[in-house]
Amino acid sequence: MQFARHGSLFIALLLSAITPHIAQAQKIVDRVVARVEEEIILQSDIEQLARYQLLVDGKSESEAQILDRLIDQWIVRKEAEASRFPAATEIDSEREMRRLERSFANKEDFAVQRQKAGLSEAELLQIVTAQAYLSNYLDSRFRPSVQIDEKAIDDFYNQALIPKAKARGQEPPSLEAARDLIQEILVQRGINEQADKWLKESRGRLSITKLVNEGGA
Repeated sequence: MQFARHGSLFIALLLSAITPHIAQAQKIVDRVVARVEEEIILQSDIEQLARYQLLVDGKSESEAQILDRLIDQWIVRKEAEASRFPAATEIDSEREMRRLERSFANKEDFAVQRQKAGLSEAELLQIVTAQAYLSNYLDSRFRPSVQIDEKAIDDFYNQALIPKAKARGQEPPSLEAARDLIQEILVQRGINEQADKWLKESRGRLSITKLVNEGGA
């Protein structure tokens, strides 16, 4: 009987020791949030992109909005893979990482904010590499069809660049000095517009099942 009591106590202690770990494991079990054709998107995918948005923008979108972005990324990635578009290079990844770093006051601030967002260096590198691949594909696909005329450049200079410079108390650059920058901004806008139209049409041809609350935060 004494052994039985000691045995029961040991089992009780063992269960009390492992129960928190079981509960923790249950918390991190992933769940399917959407199906696109025969593939799935997971809750962890939403959470990772939310952390990236938190780093880049200081806030993240709702789960429903992030899921829409992940579906769009799925479409772009599948199209790129089907066309055998080359993978992003190490140079592409480094360029995107430097661009992200430059949006912060310094490297130390960047590192602090990355940690606050809950992203490891490896996770962030994985994300920016994936973003570079998708961006490169969209650029390759739509840039050739984007046409920018002189009136569009002049309008942007007068209606956007000059007012923005004055609002900052700065002297605006000359039109000639800003021409290349303005043209690239307008090209990127044109690429985005064409990509949005293409993605909308593509979504209509796919079997997509969402398993999250459309109005969820």
